[in-house]
Amino acid sequence: MAKILQPDLCVIGGGSGGLTVAAAALSLGASVVLVERDKMGGDCLNYGCVPSKSLIASAKRAQYMRTATKLGIAAEDPKINFGRVNEHVHGVIADIAPHDSVERFEGLGATVLQGEAKFTDPKTVMVGDQAIKARRFVIATGSRPMSPPIPGLSDVDYYTNETIFDLTRKPQHLIIVGGGPIGMEMAQAHRRLGSDVTVLEMQAPLAKDDPELTNIALKQIRREGVDIRQGVKVTEVAPKAKNIVVTIEKENGETEEITGSHLLLAAGRKPNIEALDLEKAKVNFDGRGIKVNKGLKTSNKRVYAIGDVAGGLQFTHVAGYHGGLVVRNALYRLPIKNDATIIPWATYTDPEIANVGLTEADARQKYGDKFKVLRWSFAENDRARAEHVEEGLLKVITTPSGKILGAGAVGHNAGELINIYALAVANKMKIGAFTKMVAPYPTQFEIAKRIAVEFYKDKVDHPALKFLLQLNRMLG
Repeated sequence: MAKILQPDLCVIGGGSGGLTVAAAALSLGASVVLVERDKMGGDCLNYGCVPSKSLIASAKRAQYMRTATKLGIAAEDPKINFGRVNEHVHGVIADIAPHDSVERFEGLGATVLQGEAKFTDPKTVMVGDQAIKARRFVIATGSRPMSPPIPGLSDVDYYTNETIFDLTRKPQHLIIVGGGPIGMEMAQAHRRLGSDVTVLEMQAPLAKDDPELTNIALKQIRREGVDIRQGVKVTEVAPKAKNIVVTIEKENGETEEITGSHLLLAAGRKPNIEALDLEKAKVNFDGRGIKVNKGLKTSNKRVYAIGDVAGGLQFTHVAGYHGGLVVRNALYRLPIKNDATIIPWATYTDPEIANVGLTEADARQKYGDKFKVLRWSFAENDRARAEHVEEGLLKVITTPSGKILGAGAVGHNAGELINIYALAVANKMKIGAFTKMVAPYPTQFEIAKRIAVEFYKDKVDHPALKFLLQLNRMLG
C-alpha cells in the first residue's frame, strides 16, 4: 500500500462543485487531494451546460437565417451540416477543458487521483490501494440521468444527455421523454437543426416555472413545429425496423403509437452515491441523495456533500455556491448557511425563461394576498422593438413595502436580465433602489427601471401627496 495521504481536504468529484472547493482551498494554502473517476469537469463540461448551450447556439444561428425577413434581409433555409455542428460542440468542450484538467490542478498543488473513491470507515477513503485520511472530506459526485421503468426500454437504443451530443448525423424524428428544461431545450434546438421532434410529458412541460412565463416560451416552441404532448404516459417502447415505436396512454385512456428514429430520455436524474460505501462512513442518504444540514454537513461531521448529490437544486452554479461555503467552514470553521432562496435559474429555450426567489404562486402560498406583482412587457422596450424580440415579460414580486421577494422573466436574454434581481434578492433590496439608477438607452435593462416605477403608481392617490401637490399649486 502507498503512503497514507493526510491532506486538509479530500474532494471526491472533479465537477463544478469539487473543482470550486479544490481551487479555493489551494489558493488559501490548504493541502488537497482531488479524486475523479471519469472526466474532469464533470457533467457540466462534458455532458450538460457546455455542450447543450453550444448546440443551442448553432440552432439559434440557423433560426436567425430563417427569420431575417423582418429585419430587411432575405431569409433562407440554412444548409445544416450536423457533423460540423458536432465538431463545434466538442470544440467548445476542448477549449474549456484545460481549465478543469488534471494538469491545471496538479499545477495548483493538488494531488489528483483518477479512480473510484470508497469509504472504508468514517475517517478513511480508498482510491485503489491509496488510503486518504483527510481532516475533512467533500463529496461532490453529482448525478446522472435516470432511466424510467418503461417496458421494452432495454430492447432499444436510446440517448441521454450523456450520449446525445455524440450524434454526428441529424435525427430524422427525435422523440423526447420528459418536458423539463433539458427536454425542452433539446427539443427546440433539434427542431431548428432540421429534425422532427415530439416531446412526451406526464404532467405539464416546464412545470416548475411560473406558467404565465412558460406559456409564452411554449407557444413559440410549438409555433416552430415541436409536437408537445402533455398529460401522457409512456407505456411501452419497441424496435421497428430501424426505428423506435413509443406507445403512449392519454388522459382519456386512449393509446397511440408514435414512431421515431431516435429516443432521448430526459425524465429525471439520480445521485451518484452507490460506489462510495456511505454506510461505512456513517453518512445518511436516501433516494434523493446525501442528507445534509444547513451547513452542508452530513451525519458524519468530517464529511460535507455539495451540488446535485446533496439532493437539492440541480444547477452547476448551485454546486459552485456550495463549494464556496464549504471552504470557509472546512478550513476556518466560519459559520455558513446554505440559502436556496437566493439561487437563480434559467432555461435556455428561445425565448429564455429565468427566475430567482419567490414566484407568484410561492408568494400567494406564503403571504396570502399581502404582496404585489409588477409586470412589464418586452414590447414596451425600445431595444426589444429595434431587434424584433418583443415577445417577453418581466414579473417582479414584492412586499407591500417594496422588498423584492422574487422575479421571473421570459424573453430575449432573460437569463442575463435575472442577474440584477438575484443581486437584489440576495441583499434584501427594495424596488425603490431601481428608480435611482440610470440605464443606458436603448438597452433591455431599462425594463428593470420601468417596472420599478410601476410600484409607485398607486401611491399618487396617497392623501399626503395630494396635499403637497395642492399646496404647491397655491404657492405658485
